[in-house]
Amino acid sequence: MKLKIKTGDTVRVITGDHKGSEGKVLKVDREKNKALVEGVNIVSKHEKPSANNPQGGIIQKEAPIHISNLSLIDPKSGDATRVGYEVRDGKKVRFAKKSNEVI
Repeated sequence: MKLKIKTGDTVRVITGDHKGSEGKVLKVDREKNKALVEGVNIVSKHEKPSANNPQGGIIQKEAPIHISNLSLIDPKSGDATRVGYEVRDGKKVRFAKKSNEVI
């Protein structure tokens, strides 16, 4: 399945507990159709003491969120937009459908 959201994009959560939150995509899991968004869907995780974390304890980290709950932010207007593909100058590019701006 072709995903329209890539690592580094700025997205807005359009549904769910974190509706309205915005952040940068850190990682995309194509097999599970999920993305890790900076500052969104923060969960508390209990960690045992280890070599990396000798203290252990409760840490806050981002959890993956489903791609269908995300919408790309238009670089020109700052609104949520859909993504289209077309060939410009012999190269396939993504563009924002609201402003027709290349992403």
